[in-house]
Amino acid sequence: MKISTVTATIALFIMILIVGAFLTLLVLVIRALLKYLRTKDVQEEKRIVKKSLGETLKEYRTKCKMTQEFVAESIGVSR
Repeated sequence: MKISTVTATIALFIMILIVGAFLTLLVLVIRALLKYLRTKDVQEEKRIVKKSLGETLKEYRTKCKMTQEFVAESIGVSR
């Protein structure tokens, strides 16, 4: 049984449309992810995560108006 030229052409055309739709969708997803990663909220979150433990402790300690000595005594270690 032979596939007619018209049927083969239609099948090829449909495959090209599917591949094109997939690539378009892939490009849109990548663009959306890049846009999300460039937002200020995400950049701020990255900056906070990159802080060292010492910087984070100091930030919260000063925010709560605690001295190093007070925190050290509270947890039972030296300053």
